[in-house]
Amino acid sequence: MPKTKVTSEEALAFHLEPTPGKFEINATVPMTTQRDLSLAYSPGVAVPCEAIAEDPSTAYDYTNKGNLVAVISNGTAVLGLGNLGALGSKPVMEGKAVLFKRFADVNSIDIELDTEDPDEFCNAVRLMGPTFGGINLEDIKAPQCFIIEQRLKEEMDIPVFHDDQHGTAVICAAGLLNALKISGKKIEDVKIVLNGAGAAGIACIELVKAMGAKHDNCIVCDTKGVIYQGRTEGMNQWKSAHAANTDLRTLEEAMKGADVFLGVSVKGAVTPEMVETMAPDPLIFAMANPDPEITPEEAQKVRPDAIVGTGRSDYANQVNNVLAFPYLFRGALDIHARAINDEMKIACARALAELARADVPDEVAMAYGRKLTFGRDYIIPTPFDPRLIHIIPPAVAKAGMDTGVARRPIIDMNSYEENLKSRMDPTANILRSLNARARSAQARMIFAEGDDPRVLRAAVTYSRSGLGRAIVVGREADVAEKLEAAGLGDAVSEIEVVNAANTLHLGTYKDFLYKRLQRKGFNRTDVHRLASRDRHVFASLMLAHGHGDGLVTGATRKSAHVMELINHVFDASADAGAVGVTALLHKGRIVLIGDTLVHEWPDENDLAHIAERAAGVARHIGLEPRVAFVSFSTFGYPVSERAEKMHIAPQVLDKRGVDFEYEGEMTVDVALNPSQQEAYPFQRLTGPANILVVPARHSASISTKLMQEMADATVIGPILAGIDQNIQICSTASTANDIVNMAILAACKIG
Repeated sequence: MPKTKVTSEEALAFHLEPTPGKFEINATVPMTTQRDLSLAYSPGVAVPCEAIAEDPSTAYDYTNKGNLVAVISNGTAVLGLGNLGALGSKPVMEGKAVLFKRFADVNSIDIELDTEDPDEFCNAVRLMGPTFGGINLEDIKAPQCFIIEQRLKEEMDIPVFHDDQHGTAVICAAGLLNALKISGKKIEDVKIVLNGAGAAGIACIELVKAMGAKHDNCIVCDTKGVIYQGRTEGMNQWKSAHAANTDLRTLEEAMKGADVFLGVSVKGAVTPEMVETMAPDPLIFAMANPDPEITPEEAQKVRPDAIVGTGRSDYANQVNNVLAFPYLFRGALDIHARAINDEMKIACARALAELARADVPDEVAMAYGRKLTFGRDYIIPTPFDPRLIHIIPPAVAKAGMDTGVARRPIIDMNSYEENLKSRMDPTANILRSLNARARSAQARMIFAEGDDPRVLRAAVTYSRSGLGRAIVVGREADVAEKLEAAGLGDAVSEIEVVNAANTLHLGTYKDFLYKRLQRKGFNRTDVHRLASRDRHVFASLMLAHGHGDGLVTGATRKSAHVMELINHVFDASADAGAVGVTALLHKGRIVLIGDTLVHEWPDENDLAHIAERAAGVARHIGLEPRVAFVSFSTFGYPVSERAEKMHIAPQVLDKRGVDFEYEGEMTVDVALNPSQQEAYPFQRLTGPANILVVPARHSASISTKLMQEMADATVIGPILAGIDQNIQICSTASTANDIVNMAILAACKIG
């Protein structure tokens, strides 16, 4: 699968648009009336203030403390960039904050402290303690990070966790457990070599020792060689704690007969010759970023029996901290923990190891474009496994309760696990799966409107994301000029620009079009103009002749007009079975609405057809269809001639014997709200509808645009379904990202 490319311009634009930074704060309570304000602030706020002053534990009940983590850094060791200072680290800390939210629904605020003095740093963090349920330290250089973390753990009564140390250690430990299981070795017997005695390295070796590795079986190396008892050069108290009683002096010597190599050092630190001397079935975690100590290809060339992991997503067995820190904090916060201790970290590692050994759901395999089975290339779960949220936090919480750091133990663990499942946004996994499927398909995507900067940016993103080849219909000079203006001048060579003047197939296109249109009032002159001058028709002709695998258009012309032009080349009308389905994504829910594109005023048979096509789209994106035929009436009341067809449409489906749930007619609140559905115990839906079939195109359009503008819902579509070709039509209001999403749908053959 091709690697993605991220340019400086794209990275800056991502952080700039639509607003600077990566997150904002939203109120969770009503703030509209004077009464709301009186409850939220004065005088109502005095009541919880007094309750908390009397019993500080109630802060977890009346404030957001119990689900709020501070991501704190002074920027002295940013990623692989070194000391960028406090302000320079802010984009990374914002990124960490949104990862907390995305993966574990933990609210997080980034705080950058402009000091390199450990005392000042500790004092500042300690004084902020009442605000937060936990502290995530990040990107602080060694050895100050050791001093800061240890002191804050002693002085604060909430979890303090330095992710650069312990997050890496937990994932390493999980991978080590599974590698030992595969090789049949025991942790107390194996020889472990660590290269890199910084924050992450020291934490890794401490955790594996806490899990049973023997002190003298663990050889730690730094830039000066082996850390042995009696060494004085380049030492500190943290290195001294792991000095081995050994005659080994170099990494090369240490690697002989080693069962495990843990690398948190630099590219090229390990040679193939070193790997050759390791014990049978060696585990090699080469975690230097962005380039590992030795690549998997280099290691496995000399040792095919090696199990290799890196910090990179383009190799198997990625050691990715996002597998640990969100779920560690989720479990710790949910028991109102005073700390995150070794037992909780070990519980996290063991749960991760067990998850990797479990059968992998189809949706996870689909998202990664390959079957994932426990073995040498899969000893660590993938970051997008949806089971992480309800498997890891309970293990962490139980360990916290067993070791006495829980202020509020969880009584019903089964209920807790179900609650965790409901916290996650299912739409994120759906979009991730579609993206992975598109990457696997590698479709040649035709972008019809190469004169529009949004379309050009989308085409470049499609190519640079490794989704496939981007083909743009436009004039070469115009495309180059617009890309240059967008700061993407270097992308000209990455996309293919096609037009009527440079194609070798115009004659074939015109002959094809003339045969389709000659009995519809079009002469050869008309056909020439359509084929050579109209980009929508030209792009459709390219697709019809296999000169692309999918087509995205509509960003510059109204969808009805684009549909008319496409119909010159394909049968994409209502009579031909075409249907438009729009996906609305909002607050963790996804609802499909049809028909938003083709049928102006469908009858009951059309409505049944729309339901069937929408159900097909739902299944393509990973949803089990539940269709509601919606109206202003519910099951015949109030009686109206205009609602009659919505009442009859389910009866049409009854006769067709379809294999999905459907019901109607009903109002939208009955369709989407389980409590409203309870008033109609005879209705057949087993949960909220995820497909709404509406009476007419105008009502569909009004509904989707109202949700988009008033509720800030994400709108994908309309998705063109029911035709043989992979064509998707954007709206004229589409952003470049919206156009990419439509290209992904076309690549996945949704519809």
